[in-house]
Amino acid sequence: MKIGYRDIESFVKAPNKAARVILVYGPDSGLMKERAKTMGLSVVPDINDPFNAVTLSTDILLDDPARLSDEAGALSMMGGDRLIRVEDAGDKITPLIKDYLQNPNENALIILEAGELGPRSSLRKLCEAEKNAAALPCYVEDERDLGRLIRQSMQDANLMIDNDAVSWLAVNISGNRQKVRSELDKVITYKGAEGGKVTLEDVRACCGEAGAIALDDLVYSAAGNQPEKALRTYAQLMEEGVNFIVVVRALQNHFRKLHLTRAKIDGGMSVDEAVKGLQPPLFFKQAPIFKAQAGRWRLATLDKVLGRLMDLEAQCKTTNMPVETLCAQAVLSISSVRN
Repeated sequence: MKIGYRDIESFVKAPNKAARVILVYGPDSGLMKERAKTMGLSVVPDINDPFNAVTLSTDILLDDPARLSDEAGALSMMGGDRLIRVEDAGDKITPLIKDYLQNPNENALIILEAGELGPRSSLRKLCEAEKNAAALPCYVEDERDLGRLIRQSMQDANLMIDNDAVSWLAVNISGNRQKVRSELDKVITYKGAEGGKVTLEDVRACCGEAGAIALDDLVYSAAGNQPEKALRTYAQLMEEGVNFIVVVRALQNHFRKLHLTRAKIDGGMSVDEAVKGLQPPLFFKQAPIFKAQAGRWRLATLDKVLGRLMDLEAQCKTTNMPVETLCAQAVLSISSVRN
């Protein structure tokens, strides 16, 4: 079965009992691991339980194809269902999984943990097609998803968070779930256990090292006709391990705001009036730079830049060319545009 976007969270919290094999895949390894763990805990109280849980690798299964069925059918001294996790799953084990699904053990859940698998992946196609299996994608989350995660995490820590702080975090913290959790932990630790309100100033104070400041430097230098600074900042982000989609979306967000502001200016608004309605609001130190950029860029040119960024995201997901190279070329091209 193929799990749709709207059903992912509910499925993770309470996996469909009909699915005896669940494939968790995607480029966000942190999110993939987190979801695999949550689903595993629906079967066993501890995913490292030596009696009811086991972790296997693809190489182990290829060397001993019977191992999967043996582990799924093993009886525990303590009773209860079994959890079998397979790390680094890929198309090489598709025939093995297909055979297992012909007669799966009803008292065992097998979770296949994989990286990004394209639509042509035989393992992904198998798990999407079979009624007793499921395929669950883990893509880098957009701002809406991150916003929900941020609010829930703060609520769990007995903290209230301002809307502008949520918006800033959703735009600026890295898209990998593991890094996102790390940054949210920084905020929670920063505020302490006494509860209270988290403000925009709070999150900027303790999450600057997440790459957020560098992202701001990148988008403002790219839109400010500073190719050398833009490329230098881009290289810094890559060294920090920031996912390419975070960089692309940061650029998209900035140029969309410029496009919206420029359209309002062309419609007769003043720059101050046009900027006033932006969400999240501009950081006061950046506002003069943004206003200057909105005055410099023409609407037709901004249309072309946004089109280039849309094409870039598609190319990064569909071509074999290194995404770092594609992004670097786009950053250089955009930052070199002259109106």
